[in-house]
Amino acid sequence: MQLVTFSAGDGKLRSGALLDDGKIVADLSAAGYPDALAVIHAGVSAIDNPADYPGYNLSGIRLHAPLPNPPRLFAIGLNYREHAIESKMPFPDFPVVFFKLQTAIVGPGEPIVLPTNSTEPDYEAEFAFVIGKGGYRIPAAAWRDHVYGYTIVNDVSARDIQRSTSQWSLAKSFPTFCPMGPAIVTANEIADPHSLAIGLSIDGETLQNSNTRELLFKVPDLIEYISSITPMLPGDVVSTGTPSGVGMGRNPKRWLKPGETVTVTVEGLGSLTNPVVAEAAK
Repeated sequence: MQLVTFSAGDGKLRSGALLDDGKIVADLSAAGYPDALAVIHAGVSAIDNPADYPGYNLSGIRLHAPLPNPPRLFAIGLNYREHAIESKMPFPDFPVVFFKLQTAIVGPGEPIVLPTNSTEPDYEAEFAFVIGKGGYRIPAAAWRDHVYGYTIVNDVSARDIQRSTSQWSLAKSFPTFCPMGPAIVTANEIADPHSLAIGLSIDGETLQNSNTRELLFKVPDLIEYISSITPMLPGDVVSTGTPSGVGMGRNPKRWLKPGETVTVTVEGLGSLTNPVVAEAAK
């Protein structure tokens, strides 16, 4: 199942599921699930009878971030070998964990707004997983019992602000700095999350091209590590890090610019596309 959040003519956010090769959205709110987080809490991963739900043509609705209100959004730094090398950082002995704030989340098609107080905005294609069943001190071997599904994140980063402090979260949490979507693909649809092509292009030019098999800390490792410190909650999102090819690692460095269009693609999860605009002067 592909879980989405959408709005129709009244602008109200609803939980839904993409059907018919993504052409129809079934309204899950009609079955008592007011939002995607409620669907995740209930563990719904399939629709037995689509005719039981009101349906909307995809062309007539707007998709939002599939989970606009996760309890927490963990992000992982330096989790691909080649990205650590291009960042001139040692390979970590433990996962490098930071947070992106909920207020940074936007959906497919929404603009990435470049803030006036940063001159080095960067892109980062990322594969993310969503926790279904929570827990404390979850063993790595039990990871499949706790993953609800998978989605795409663009971990947009203000590199100049990131370098100014040892704490990364604020530099990665400007409004619109966390595009997510277009859907959460439930875990039963992805046989092996550690064998998925991942890439990023800007205006058709490929800048990142890798595979999740290159992750240093994989999904079981991250679940075990994070939950050894804080209980994981249903709806927690963990964005697993970016491969090489980011703007910071290029020579010359390559920053996001207004007027560009960024697309992140992960095999089996689709593509997440967002235009880039400048922050309006005030």
